[in-house]
Amino acid sequence: MSNGAKTVAITSGKGGVGKTFVTANLAYALAARGQRVLVLDADLGLANLDVVLNLHPKLTLHDVFTEKCTLEQAILPAPGGFSVLLAGSGMVEYSRLTPEVRDKLLRIVDLVKPRYDWVLIDTGAGISDVVLYAVSLATDVLVVATPEPTSLTDAYATIKVLATQQQRRQVGLVLNQASRAGEGRVICTQLQTVLARFVDTSGNSFRLELMGEVRSDPAVRQAVLKRQLLLEQSPGTDAAQGLRALANRLIG
Repeated sequence: MSNGAKTVAITSGKGGVGKTFVTANLAYALAARGQRVLVLDADLGLANLDVVLNLHPKLTLHDVFTEKCTLEQAILPAPGGFSVLLAGSGMVEYSRLTPEVRDKLLRIVDLVKPRYDWVLIDTGAGISDVVLYAVSLATDVLVVATPEPTSLTDAYATIKVLATQQQRRQVGLVLNQASRAGEGRVICTQLQTVLARFVDTSGNSFRLELMGEVRSDPAVRQAVLKRQLLLEQSPGTDAAQGLRALANRLIG
């Protein structure tokens, strides 16, 4: 992008696949490479980035929306040297896509882009209007999925919408909780084959690309329970290596 940060939306077809876990650790990995990173918590209904990072913010995105504080006052430092703008738990009234929500999210993204190298938008799960709008604010998008059939079915539905409604030419896949090395490549190929057969992209040359594979590891659950980042607590695990590889892939 020519105007400030690279913007990446991290989304998922269903909840519980580790989307926010991936987002937080990706931010840490990018910051470790000397990048200026902001994570925007755009899960306006069921935000939990604050829980993952063990942060207790006094000011959140809700306060920015209601003009109780400035944008600068609500941006907080997170463990590992990146910044966060947390949604908080009181934003149910903003979980529908109204003109007000559209305008406020767009304005916030436009304001933060010149200040960072990367803006990671942690969206809600699914394909609601507010989720798809948050995704549309990013240049690139990563869909996080696990190998379970329900997760892959919902990931397919999400990718299909991104390819058709948003006319995206490329979507990145991150397979979390992979049971073996190379599983992500197999699943990505299978999804790409189904998309090519059943999704009409109206001449749009669409490509699903495997961007990351995070191996299943007991250390992940331990880090989550302790509200610590895996890359801080267990940097030598295969899962941590997969997260660093994702960051390196994005940087290029």
